[in-house]
Amino acid sequence: MEPLPEPQRDYEPIQPEPAWRSLARKLLAPLAALGVILYKFKFLIFAVAKFKVFTVAASMIVSVGAYALLGGWWFGVGLVGLIFVHEIGHVIELRRQGIPASAPLFIPFLGAFVGMKQMPKNAWKEAQVALAGPLLGTAGAAGVWIVGVALDSNFLKAMAFIGFLINLFNLLPIVPLDGGRAVAALHPSIWIAGLAGLGAMAYFFPNPILLIVLLLGAMEAWQRWRTRNAPELQEYYRVKPWQRAAVATVYLGLAAFLVLAMNATHVPRHF
Repeated sequence: MEPLPEPQRDYEPIQPEPAWRSLARKLLAPLAALGVILYKFKFLIFAVAKFKVFTVAASMIVSVGAYALLGGWWFGVGLVGLIFVHEIGHVIELRRQGIPASAPLFIPFLGAFVGMKQMPKNAWKEAQVALAGPLLGTAGAAGVWIVGVALDSNFLKAMAFIGFLINLFNLLPIVPLDGGRAVAALHPSIWIAGLAGLGAMAYFFPNPILLIVLLLGAMEAWQRWRTRNAPELQEYYRVKPWQRAAVATVYLGLAAFLVLAMNATHVPRHF
């Protein structure tokens, strides 16, 4: 008896998933999870914002615990300390200008923020507030670097690298980052370049934090573009040439230093 012939099946090659669909999944899945968390804990979040249930110290402790899940307790303490020094730079400059400012309030995986009761008087003043954070934050990271070199500690050098990276990221010319508020004193149109650069980063390195910053930056840029002809806004952005030169010098010089410092503190092996 001859064997029965095998049934013929038509096979189709597996089609690769479109790049846009893969990108959407990578970006939207973490955002959906974040949305669920915010919804589940919305009453707690409301209490924190409205009734100040979380003190500054408590928010720091919670953030240390959250970051410790990524790299251990010393990593959590070091990262929160670096962010704290950065934010204190903003607080010092705000209070120097006579603007009431709160102590930094930490939000795990989103950094920290400083509350202020009023905006600076003009773009020049806002640029000073914006640059004060990265300047002091860079000084703090440099201090960690010096100690790391003195003790020959790769861990401290790596923490310094992270500190430099945080401050460099904050210099991206997009609101609400410090760089966006600083370059507004040069010309708000620079935000377009910042949006394009951050959009490219979000495409090649999908990350929900990048997407959130990108959306906030786009909304802020659109809002200010719509009101660009308002007299008070034109007055706000009226900056003297020497002030523009000062902002550009500090901004570009700090960015260049941070790039060089990151290269010097990069630890190419585990420690």
